[in-house]
Parts: sequence; C-alpha cells; structure tokens
Amino acid sequence: MTGPSVRADPGCLPVRGDLAHIKLAGLYFVPHYAAPMPRAVAAGAVLRATGRNDGDAVMDLPAAATFNVLDIAGNWAWGQLGEDGPVGYVALNQLESEI
Repeated sequence: MTGPSVRADPGCLPVRGDLAHIKLAGLYFVPHYAAPMPRAVAAGAVLRATGRNDGDAVMDLPAAATFNVLDIAGNWAWGQLGEDGPVGYVALNQLESEI
C-alpha cells in the first residue's frame, strides 16, 4: 500500500479499526484480516450496531440468509450479511451451524 488508507463508513464494509475481511487486504490497512465463516441466520435474528442486547437494531435478518462471521467475542459475532450486505453484530444464539 502507498499513501494513507481510506476510511470506510461504519456498517457498509466489513472493516473496523482492528480487523477487516480478507477481500479488503491491500485496500484498508488494519492489524488483522479474517476469512469469513459462513453461518445460516436463525428466524428472529437481529443485526445490531454494537455487540450488546441493548445495541441499536440495524435490521431484522432474513431467516436462512448467510451471515459471514469475521470475529467472535463473548456471545456476539461481528460480520456481514451475505457478500455485500450491512455489517454489524449478531448474537451467537441467533446463528445456525456452518453452511
């Protein structure tokens, strides 16, 4: 990379200060890149702006959709809906096993 990295709008691209989707390597400079771990979304799952039950709801997720998990901390997964959907946090108990 040359020059300063571009900043992504939160919730639009799977990049945050410490981690990004591997597909963004070379575009965004972060300490770590992750390969997605696809999971099926359970009925009633909610995408949140933060990994907390009282975090702002971004959207209700469609059941059986693919959520690409990039990080897991506590009871929360951070990732992206599909390949270019919104980014946020989903409670682990709202995700099914690997696809």
